[in-house]
Amino acid sequence: MSSAHSTPSPHPFKSTGGLNKWSERGLTTIFASCAYLIILCALFIFFDIGRKGLPTFFKSEAPFINTEFFTENPQTLVTFHDADGKEYAMSSKNFDTWTKANPQIQVVNEHRLNYSAGGILNPLAGTALLVILCMTIALFIGVAAAVYLSEYCGQGRLMSAIRLSILNLAGVPSIVFALFGWGVFCYMAPILVSEVSDRSLLSFKVSSESYLSFEGWGTSLISGAFTLAIMVLPVIITACEESLRAVPKGFREASFALGSTKWQTIRKAVLPYALPGIMTASILGITRVAGETAPIMLTAAATDKNNLPWEGLDGTWSFFGQSVQALPFHIYTLAKLPDDPLSKPMQNGATLAFLLLVMGFAMLSIILRNRVRKKLKW
Repeated sequence: MSSAHSTPSPHPFKSTGGLNKWSERGLTTIFASCAYLIILCALFIFFDIGRKGLPTFFKSEAPFINTEFFTENPQTLVTFHDADGKEYAMSSKNFDTWTKANPQIQVVNEHRLNYSAGGILNPLAGTALLVILCMTIALFIGVAAAVYLSEYCGQGRLMSAIRLSILNLAGVPSIVFALFGWGVFCYMAPILVSEVSDRSLLSFKVSSESYLSFEGWGTSLISGAFTLAIMVLPVIITACEESLRAVPKGFREASFALGSTKWQTIRKAVLPYALPGIMTASILGITRVAGETAPIMLTAAATDKNNLPWEGLDGTWSFFGQSVQALPFHIYTLAKLPDDPLSKPMQNGATLAFLLLVMGFAMLSIILRNRVRKKLKW
């Protein structure tokens, strides 16, 4: 028999005293401090890069913008003195012109610094092409793989192992992907040739004048793009799969009820509503691949290149099969130069331009994602 005056059960969410309140405030302060510390560190880095790099973007006389920095290729910086001890510093191109115009002036103490004059037009164009081509390949393959994992395959042990492998690949260092791309795409990928190279692993005769030879694409734009795409695929697949799973199942059921096929349901009722998440995956991919140096250095980069990637072409393959300059590798090359104050403006300017380029790609993806989100209401 139960007692008439039973003890009421305590309220599970009722405050038990001032100690819990102070603990809550302390944890809030710790969490907020960590968040603001990260923000302050990022702002300090951006401010420091901007403070050092902006003087390279501008100059004291009209038009006040250093157009040569954005419209010329990297050149050698030549420093020297004349017989009176006056010091000069100019690019190698201007130095040749100056010496021809002033043959009577004696050049003394000539000193050269590679890539410390001119501009960054070629590395800027090469980086943009690598990012665009890489993201085109990675998004196509990544979205297709995410659709299969989310909509077609089951939940068995094999699929769980595949998902775990994808997550593990996201943590592999970039130098491993660089070596993989260097070995596979530069030396083993298939290519149509008129004459088989000695390094070919295998070849097949396609026609009377061409062979399909597994001898690689060499150090080229397409090798670098595929290497970067393989490196960023785990991030894109994971983000796209999560966005596909976030679409309510009712959308699929309503589509099936109207007689749609599996692919029609995915194309009309799933992919459009997962598009903002796919755009988020592209942002994550851009921020990952744009700053990589090792894959570009081994598979795509050229230290010096006179022509822009679209100049002097004699066919489609000559565009994709050429090596390109890239800003990450260009900055790395500048960082290896002797510590000379005359090379600092080019280093700081290239770093700021690279930061702005990555931010520009990310902002473009964010704007497109927000525009898509405004059109979708569910």
